[in-house]
Amino acid sequence: MSEQFDTRTSHAATLKPYLSVWEIEAYYGESYIVQNVSFDIHEGEILALLGRNGAGKTSTLRTIARMGDPELKHGEIWLDHKPLHKMKSFEAAQAGIGLVPEDRSIIPGLTVEENLQLAQIAPPIGWSLDRLYELFPRLGERRKQEGVTLSGGEQQMLAIARALARDIKVLLLDEPYEGLAPVIVQEIAKTLNIIRDQGITTVIVEQNAVAALKLADRAVILDTGSVVFDGSAKEVLENKELREQYLAI
Repeated sequence: MSEQFDTRTSHAATLKPYLSVWEIEAYYGESYIVQNVSFDIHEGEILALLGRNGAGKTSTLRTIARMGDPELKHGEIWLDHKPLHKMKSFEAAQAGIGLVPEDRSIIPGLTVEENLQLAQIAPPIGWSLDRLYELFPRLGERRKQEGVTLSGGEQQMLAIARALARDIKVLLLDEPYEGLAPVIVQEIAKTLNIIRDQGITTVIVEQNAVAALKLADRAVILDTGSVVFDGSAKEVLENKELREQYLAI
């Protein structure tokens, strides 16, 4: 980690990590994608995981969610004392990891409500449908509409709601703002703040770095698969050199 840009405060250092990623190395075949990545996240935080295209952000999210691709070759991942690094993807989901992928993975042929109900077939069950529709009124209005026919913003809301339909502890978001109008980005950001107020920890990977930083408490920046910054989101917003060097903004 670059000492020049390490701005972790003594207060943050005294907090107990909720999700701890320690020296993980992950591969696609023979390609070394995630290289000795370490960071901690505290309960209820929003962490922006940033970097240029190809920096290893999505691969890091998928490794935390234990998707199997990329393959974890070294390191440990702990969620509230549970060893995620020893789990398969379904076990990580049962432990409380909720991944919203970039493509949103809305199931064709199912209505909004059926997509949500499918997520609750097996325990642990999270938010009720009524509670989800209260958070996302637009989904309530379209509950009988086929999910894949929703607008891009509505599909993103459905993907997040589907994650919350499980009893998740950590929400992993991969490019949640992609292709969305600024007004919808603001709406989803407000929703993510509400989710944080419910005690859910969030990791957001987002090319719209400024929007992610305005939402986040802390930021981790990756460059060619390694951590080059771990500190406050505010510091990144205020550090022009850091933004230009690693985020091209």
